[in-house]
Amino acid sequence: MPATLPAFRPVTGHPTLKADLRSWIGLAVLVLPTLLVAIDTTVLSVALPAIGAALGPSSTELLWIVDVYPLVLAGLLVTMGTVGDRIGRRRLLTIGAAGFGAVSFVAAFAVSGPQLLVARVLLGFFGAMLMPATLALLHGLFADPVQRRFAVAIWASGFAAGAAAGPLVGGVLLEHFWWGSVFLVNVPVLAVLLVALPLVVRESRNPAAGRIDALGVVLSLLAMTPTVLAIKLVVHDGPTITAGIALAIGSAAAVAFVQRARARLAAGEEPILDVTLFRSPVLRLSAIANATSMFGYTGMLFFSAQYLTLVVGLSPMATGMVLLPGFVITIVAGIAASALARWFRIGVLVPIGLTTAAAGLAVSALLTGTSIGLMVLASVLYGAGIGLSETLTNDAILSAAPPARAGSASAVSETAYEVGAVLGTAVLGSVLSAVYSASVAAPEGPARETLGGAVTTAAGLPADAGAALLDSARTAFVTGITAASALGAVVLLAVATLVAVGLRRR
Repeated sequence: MPATLPAFRPVTGHPTLKADLRSWIGLAVLVLPTLLVAIDTTVLSVALPAIGAALGPSSTELLWIVDVYPLVLAGLLVTMGTVGDRIGRRRLLTIGAAGFGAVSFVAAFAVSGPQLLVARVLLGFFGAMLMPATLALLHGLFADPVQRRFAVAIWASGFAAGAAAGPLVGGVLLEHFWWGSVFLVNVPVLAVLLVALPLVVRESRNPAAGRIDALGVVLSLLAMTPTVLAIKLVVHDGPTITAGIALAIGSAAAVAFVQRARARLAAGEEPILDVTLFRSPVLRLSAIANATSMFGYTGMLFFSAQYLTLVVGLSPMATGMVLLPGFVITIVAGIAASALARWFRIGVLVPIGLTTAAAGLAVSALLTGTSIGLMVLASVLYGAGIGLSETLTNDAILSAAPPARAGSASAVSETAYEVGAVLGTAVLGSVLSAVYSASVAAPEGPARETLGGAVTTAAGLPADAGAALLDSARTAFVTGITAASALGAVVLLAVATLVAVGLRRR
């Protein structure tokens, strides 16, 4: 939403800029990779118990199997957004779709934790090609601002709904197939994309783009990966020398990245990321809001499926059905946001969305051993909150950048998503794990590390001892959920306040 729009005044489109049928079909095609990338971010939340049983990874390996995909995505999105501006966004999307489909097939048949981990790294690499390209191409399909906002609402709803649908898709597949089916399902969808894309979406690029800054690529990766690693280490083990070194490397690389980008801009050369985009408070705060909403969402999804499956005792399909209302309300709220934006300022709607999402986490902090109703309410509140917030923040980020920088602006938006996704699992997941390990009455071993490990261990014990272990493990896990949810709610409320103050006149 443009920063200069006055409050409470309806925004009308331009009749000569209206999109044709081909543009709307193109939107449908571009939503496909968005759905898949988002689904792959969260689908493992349901598949974790099955993967743990089949491949036997340690708790650290299990966390990294979840984390490494959004981590690689986050580290490469800025680079891939710039690459798309140069070589063509449709071409980059085609390469990414082909690679993502091939690696999905390989991941489905992994036979060990390390193999699956490598596959997740490669999925992150090719997924990073998909995300900036889709949003940048969408920007080119819709010139009318009102239609573009509605199209962005559909796109953002696709991303948020994909993240929400991950557990549902996983639950349905695991009810009938083995855990590898959560990856194999990507292949036919991407095949459709590869056929339809050249028919309905035109190529677009930045005609003035220069050569790729190789050093900038390296610095962007060094800024992202060690920083997230440091956060994971501090949350899990407390302040350590290793965490300090990782944080120092990430911080130094981030400073060097910004300085190099500024130097290249001053010299009339193309940086990996145009850091001057962040001078816009609308873009800057919208990116922070995106990151924070995904921070809470992935943290919530990390524990929700395990809670419903291993604590309440539901089947994977039933777990997906419990989370379905949240999936539906995310789409509804995203579309409603497009209409509400004609009348209300972004500085009002985005904080309302973040506060509603915080209420969802607050409800999840009240969970007990059988609180299915509370879980439904929590997911509905969070879905409504992020559906409202992310639609507007994505449109604001696109509107704040010139068309030639569409790839870079899209990368900013999606990097914020993936940073939030990484930190949500790293911070909230690690808080949950730490509280669980400190609370469960079990000796060192799998039962002390994860709830899934406790379930497996209990199965090999005498009935009374197994029941006692399961009761302790489930109670400890719910205690961990309370701590993680409370922390997530506080963070969301803090950012909602920041956005409300920063955009109060926008």
